[in-house]
Amino acid sequence: MANSQINSKAASVSFQNVTKVYGKDVLAVDDVSLRIEPGTLVTLLGPSGCGKTTTLRMIAGLEMASKGTILIGDKDVTTLPATDRDVSMVFQSYALFPHMSVMENVSYGLKFSGFNKSESRDRAMAGLDLVGLGDYASRLPSELSGGQQQRVAVARALVLEPQVLLFDEPLSNLDAKLRRQVREEIREIQQNLGLTVVYVTHDQEEALAVSDQIVVMRNASIAQIGTPRELYDAPYDRFVADFIGEANLISCSIEDVKGDVAEIDLSGYRYKLPSRGMKEGPASIAIRPSRLRLAKGQSGEGVNAQIEKATYVGSRMEYAISTDFGQVFAVVDDVDTPFDLGDAVMLSFDAKGPVLLPSS
Repeated sequence: MANSQINSKAASVSFQNVTKVYGKDVLAVDDVSLRIEPGTLVTLLGPSGCGKTTTLRMIAGLEMASKGTILIGDKDVTTLPATDRDVSMVFQSYALFPHMSVMENVSYGLKFSGFNKSESRDRAMAGLDLVGLGDYASRLPSELSGGQQQRVAVARALVLEPQVLLFDEPLSNLDAKLRRQVREEIREIQQNLGLTVVYVTHDQEEALAVSDQIVVMRNASIAQIGTPRELYDAPYDRFVADFIGEANLISCSIEDVKGDVAEIDLSGYRYKLPSRGMKEGPASIAIRPSRLRLAKGQSGEGVNAQIEKATYVGSRMEYAISTDFGQVFAVVDDVDTPFDLGDAVMLSFDAKGPVLLPSS
């Protein structure tokens, strides 16, 4: 949930039918419209080449839109250079000056913003305290860990008090444990200060963990916008279902629709679920591995299946399961009485299990 205390400087960001073309025919962003509310953290998520970084760079003024309008707050910034936009950007590479101390790196931008030496030092120190590096002011970047260097880059951006703070794949150079720690710190700072943050990543778990809203991009356009839970539980199509977390995508047939409820047939297993406006005929379902149910033997309601692979990963068991409609992947918390390779099982769905999707 976004912090209810929105920073007075935090601004909205609006794209109105924005297109970016490189050269004559390389379409990087295609007619994108979206609004990012002030004081929220919105993540642009998608595979490589989908347009998310170009979108971020157009907010920063590092790329200019070919068509459309970009607003920061109520101000049209479409044609303004980066220097005339009140935004700060944290880059993937940190971009710290190696010959400058941490304090000098953080205060570097302040000298161009009209602050005297004393004011710059005070603001830089406050920024370092905010990211937990107040005791590291005199060190060089080379004397810091990767996570500490990233926090210096965050502090350098924060002290400028921008209307919008931009992050471009900020955690990709960190190991898994540090990524989790630093993303939590970024989220905490964003909420505590009520900042407007636009965050680019290709890491689905990272996006789910930090975001108020996620903009899923595909082929230079927006596939779906929603909260992390909306995207996880109710994806629009097979692409979003497959990209946001793990999902089994299974072809099925809608046999009957009554009101908002559809009944599907899957190799003889009949199951009712929200119709989402779909009619009788071919369809797909997306079901998360944690929402499959397995029972030993092949009696009861469900689909006859067989354990093809069983993997213990500490906190859970992971199973590859063969069925008449193909292989599915399931995760089960019970690690004490696992199924064995070759076991015959009955596979069924949670009450809140699959989601209906168009067939293609």
